[in-house]
Amino acid sequence: MPSSASPRRPRPPDKRRAADIAYDTIESLISRLEIAPGTPVVEADIAEMAGLGRTPVREALMRMVSIGLVAQQPRRGLVVSGIDVADHLDVIETRRVLERLIATGSARRATPDQRKALVATAQKMVKAADKGNLDAYMQYDQDLDHINHAACANRSAVGAVLPLVVRCRRFWYAYQHEGDIAEGAQAHLAMAEAIASSDSAAAARGADQLMDYLERFARRIIDS
Repeated sequence: MPSSASPRRPRPPDKRRAADIAYDTIESLISRLEIAPGTPVVEADIAEMAGLGRTPVREALMRMVSIGLVAQQPRRGLVVSGIDVADHLDVIETRRVLERLIATGSARRATPDQRKALVATAQKMVKAADKGNLDAYMQYDQDLDHINHAACANRSAVGAVLPLVVRCRRFWYAYQHEGDIAEGAQAHLAMAEAIASSDSAAAARGADQLMDYLERFARRIIDS
């Protein structure tokens, strides 16, 4: 971060935006297992890694406690929660309902720019998958979610689905050797194109196609 001696210090982001940036940064570190399950979470260390102040980092961590991604344990403080393989099919089943709701909402309410951005971002996922670049694939996946969630204009659905999305991302990183990101990218593209078409029924089918893919992936892990 710029020092106080900097002659042209940029205006800091507002409190809400800084917390969102902190949340996305910490989520990425946890989802990619750069901060492994069971690892103690030290606020000062995370603030340094994220390049942000401790206040937005603290807010982001509290959000993560509320959704179960980070746990508060006696005498240990905050630690990254474990990955519950047995529970993962329930996660996908619940997420399916919410993703259908979000996709149909986006099909009805997205602006022309949001529709274009959804398809363009999904196409970037396809290109990243073709190159075998998992980190880029996951970054575009997160970007796609941001656009879709803004477009649906349903904060209740978005708030409910976000913890499940993070759990799915972390599950993928933990067991990526069993996955096929090319198939996943095509499923995301099909959903994005359906939303962009303004066809609510097609958007719901696109969301189901994506959840079907995630369910097949999870079952391969659970049954192996």
